[in-house]
Amino acid sequence: MSIPVVDFSVYNLSKREATDEQLQTPSKEMKNAFSQFGFVFLKNSGISQEEVERVMDISEKFFLQPEELKKPFSRKSFPNNPNHGWVSLETERLNPSQPGDLKEAFNTASFHPDIKWPSSEAVRGFEEIHTTFFQRCKELSLRVLRVIAQSLALDPDVFLDAHRFIGTDENGTTLRSLYYPPVKSEMAKEGQLRCGEHSDYGSITLLFQGSKGLQVCTLSGEFISVPSIPGAVLVNIADLMQRWTSDQFVSVRHRVLLPPVGDSSTRQSLAYFVQPDDEALITCCDGSDKYPPVTGGDYLMQRFSESYGKS
Repeated sequence: MSIPVVDFSVYNLSKREATDEQLQTPSKEMKNAFSQFGFVFLKNSGISQEEVERVMDISEKFFLQPEELKKPFSRKSFPNNPNHGWVSLETERLNPSQPGDLKEAFNTASFHPDIKWPSSEAVRGFEEIHTTFFQRCKELSLRVLRVIAQSLALDPDVFLDAHRFIGTDENGTTLRSLYYPPVKSEMAKEGQLRCGEHSDYGSITLLFQGSKGLQVCTLSGEFISVPSIPGAVLVNIADLMQRWTSDQFVSVRHRVLLPPVGDSSTRQSLAYFVQPDDEALITCCDGSDKYPPVTGGDYLMQRFSESYGKS
């Protein structure tokens, strides 16, 4: 069993528009993938491997700095958006019942003028590189949301209308650069992983992997390893989209395991977590009351309190 690969050439970022007829094939293939796996690989999305590596390179330079140079940019340092900034090792526990995750992250979640960005000589260009990639991911994610709506025979703007404020402090969408330092597996705490078992919170997630390590849970409950396909973006359904679609699409659990004993390699990935606007009310699009209405902002705050509550 493997995650399907869908060719997104007809609606990639180099195309201005695509007709409903042109989108029929990717729409059907993505519907099958999201209902059976919750994940799909998109190839020919328009985001190049070079763009991905540019963000990973500057991020790695930031993560390799001494802690005192990273602390001024810590998450919760910026009043207008407490999710923006650096997350230190073991601070977050995506599985709240287990020890803190063995990863660092930098969250690009705000472009407010008061935000301070890493700007030392070692990380020259950090803000511009992350801002540019955020906008590229925004463009791609809006296209994916349109195709998802078509796949369910819904108004093409039904999801787009709830994501109008991406890139502002009225929307929690976040570009997350993740860095997994070398780990001695035998030194890890019981139950500790590089990234604890969890499902994502929002609408969809775009993931760009630098190497293997990710595992996703199938609908039968078995974890399978996900390959890293250069140039392809891994897209998954998140919790609010599962609620929105009344479980037609599934938000499945996933994790990043510790490396094998003797493997001292690092791992990097970029995750673009697409959130509905804070005030957007998420109700079941089939008109049912399978899930109670919830706003994008309230649901996100609830999940953050679980992931960071014990840190």
